Amino acid sequence: MNPARRKFLKNMSAASVLLAGESVAKPFNIIKDLKKISPNDKIRFATIGMGIQGHSDTKAAMRSGTGAEFVAAADLYDGRLTRVKELYGKDIFTTRDYREILDKKDIDAVLVVTPDHWHDHITKASLTAGKHVYCEKPMVHHINEGLSVIEAWKKSGKTMQVGSQRISSSAFKEAKRLFQAGEIGEINYVESNNDRFNAIGAWNYSIPTDASVKTVDWDTYLGDAPKVPFDPKRFFRWRNYRDYGTGVAGDLFVHLITGVHFVTGSNGPERIFSSGELSYWKDGRDVPDVLVSILEYPKTDIHANFQMVLRVNFANAGAIANNTRIIGTEGQIEFTEDNLILTKKKLPKAPGFGGYDSYNTFSESEQKEFKKQYDAQYPEDTRKADPVKEVRFNAPEKEDAHADHFKDFFENIKKGSTGTIEDPIFAFRAAAPVLACNESYFSREVIKWDPVAMKLKKK
Repeated sequence: MNPARRKFLKNMSAASVLLAGESVAKPFNIIKDLKKISPNDKIRFATIGMGIQGHSDTKAAMRSGTGAEFVAAADLYDGRLTRVKELYGKDIFTTRDYREILDKKDIDAVLVVTPDHWHDHITKASLTAGKHVYCEKPMVHHINEGLSVIEAWKKSGKTMQVGSQRISSSAFKEAKRLFQAGEIGEINYVESNNDRFNAIGAWNYSIPTDASVKTVDWDTYLGDAPKVPFDPKRFFRWRNYRDYGTGVAGDLFVHLITGVHFVTGSNGPERIFSSGELSYWKDGRDVPDVLVSILEYPKTDIHANFQMVLRVNFANAGAIANNTRIIGTEGQIEFTEDNLILTKKKLPKAPGFGGYDSYNTFSESEQKEFKKQYDAQYPEDTRKADPVKEVRFNAPEKEDAHADHFKDFFENIKKGSTGTIEDPIFAFRAAAPVLACNESYFSREVIKWDPVAMKLKKK
């Protein structure tokens, strides 16, 4: 642990440190809810981090149809707090210090939409304060932070959802149904990609003209990251830097792997290897813009062993078709958030002969003998495959997966349930492998992972 991180953790509340040190293997020790919410009550929520995704999540939460009320916001840049009041009204409580939000007893839930290096700290502090938590993906910045977040969630008894909202789409749910129904036979391979080729898509976001140490709380922003002089790029384009973000793996691979785990029910891979480079966006960032990772999944009681290949290319000037293909022995499911195509294709029992085949190299007498034996072994009805079958599914025209993800969160709060569609255990089993993709890239080594115990294996 570096000195800055050690000092930071010492300054955390005693309760948060206690939670971070507990073993996830211990049984639940539930704290009673600090505020009961009846099904008819409004859920009052605050957003911590009002950047691009903070605004997007806040709007989606308000569209969820659950009556959730946006009442407070925290951010370290003054201009964003001004913008909150411009958009949502002067009565919205705003602050630079997220702890002021956690102290408010009339706030039921918080959305943690900060740079990745703050996710675990604010999530654990919020749970300890008795708040329900929606945390953006990836749930943690480093693999060794995951189990302490899970333990904090278990101890709190609060509802927690992590924000890879695509799995709340009907296309993903249909893919899951088809897979579980055995429509593609035994899985053997998955490929999924998310390519881009534009500056904003590569995280070169606009920087305000008034960005300075007066308008930005730089020291708080750094948290347990290395202490460096103020740099507006590191604040407003934080995804480009390992100290605060998790690169293309944590930003985009995590969506892809979350979808595959949701569809297949997998706990995760055992071996991970990455290759890539910084190809195009050589603007000072220290993460790759092209990354390909191979993940090896073991056989389980619910699926066969399979390989998964994930790719992000921020320098793809060619045709871009971002989707996921789950391939099996009897077909494939190809899907995006909005649609799905199931293609079923089964081989005939008889292997056939002739064509580009060694049969044609046999002597005439041996060809006759071979055909006689073949006809005896394979009756006519075993020589034809079923016709290729294609089934298409399109999500409803006005579907809003982002809002539906929040609907699941808020409805579980009202029910007093911790069983969201993307709880911390599910979320960590998606986050850890993609963080291992980064570790493999930078170390140039194969990373071994225990998907059940959720721990790194010794090399």
